[in-house]
Amino acid sequence: MLITLFTIIIVVPILEIYVLISAGKIIGLWPTMGLIVLTGIAGTYLLRTQGADILVKITAALNQGELPKEDLIDAAMIFCGGITLLTPGFCTDILGFALLLPVTRPWLKVWIKRYLTRHIRTQNVYIYKE
Repeated sequence: MLITLFTIIIVVPILEIYVLISAGKIIGLWPTMGLIVLTGIAGTYLLRTQGADILVKITAALNQGELPKEDLIDAAMIFCGGITLLTPGFCTDILGFALLLPVTRPWLKVWIKRYLTRHIRTQNVYIYKE
């Protein structure tokens, strides 16, 4: 857990700064800034459309008395994708688009399910009830 936090807090911003500086050297300052703004706008649009679609699916499943477990995973992925797209940088944008796009989400969902299943079996995931 400590290594994961270290990676998120220290390594990811350093990587993002390096990639942004490199992109600025290759394509220039203003095109780099434009791409950052463009990915933010595209991410916001995808977050709104994908989020609205998944909300309709979750509501329909709940109205039928079913537990929308697959849709809840999709909703969490869409939420995380939206947050990563709001973070300026190209590396986080790649992750954000992968989480938001319906084409790549099923592949990532398989990996996330395996990860959660493994951690639940080894009792490394705790669910707290209030």
